[in-house]
Amino acid sequence: MFAHLAEVGFERIARPYAAVFRGEDLLALVTAYLPEAVDGWQWCVDEAVSGGTAFAAELGRMTAELHLAMATPSRVLPEPVRTAAPAWSGRAAEALAEALRLTEDAEDSAWLAAHEADLRRELAPLEVAGDTPVLRIHGDLHAGQVLRWRDGFAIIDFDGNPTVPGAAPYQPAARDLAQLTTSLEHVAQVAVKRRGADPQAMAAWAWTTREALEAAYVGTLAEAGRSELLDRSLLRPFEVEQLCRELIYAGRHLPRWRYAPMGVLRTWF
Repeated sequence: MFAHLAEVGFERIARPYAAVFRGEDLLALVTAYLPEAVDGWQWCVDEAVSGGTAFAAELGRMTAELHLAMATPSRVLPEPVRTAAPAWSGRAAEALAEALRLTEDAEDSAWLAAHEADLRRELAPLEVAGDTPVLRIHGDLHAGQVLRWRDGFAIIDFDGNPTVPGAAPYQPAARDLAQLTTSLEHVAQVAVKRRGADPQAMAAWAWTTREALEAAYVGTLAEAGRSELLDRSLLRPFEVEQLCRELIYAGRHLPRWRYAPMGVLRTWF
């Protein structure tokens, strides 16, 4: 992906200089240093607490530019966009089942069980989805994967979603967008829990930034004449699936993180 992005001229990453392999296994990646870089779980939470929203449109444009770059043919990926028959429903249903199984806290578990039908209803559009364009995507795009540094924003960590090992590399662009918009909801939950921010104010901030980010993303694709890359019918179910995956991550690796996806779900339902 780095070789492809370099060839097509996408520069919103830390420029890669070298990679070290053992056979086909990547051992190390050497990239440019980004001066004054701040992790997204810091700068974006700061924005939420202060009520800042101007950044959202830029993130939307940058994400669209990433997908446009991934959809541009290169010597590395001469046919970067394909059409796939939908196979998203089974993956999402498995994520919901796993989230229910791994959420052991009595209160959260009871809440999820009571709202299982609601969650399944949100995932239902995946069962009737038609063929859609797929391309190489980031795969784990959230606020924490965006560094704000001296010269702007940069996307990092193209290693894929840790809760979906072996996922197909070609996915709908809507998956990246859904993960990113959902992460703004998580940022709001972090601001409430760790900074004492007002929950209603944070809910409003999340809605405003999500709308601005999505509008900028859609507008950037339209300006490039590539609106077909986004199947908007997949956005909401992919968002719900991502919340399930956050619960899976919490259950397997970081139990204290569960408050964030549970907080988002309680806000939605």
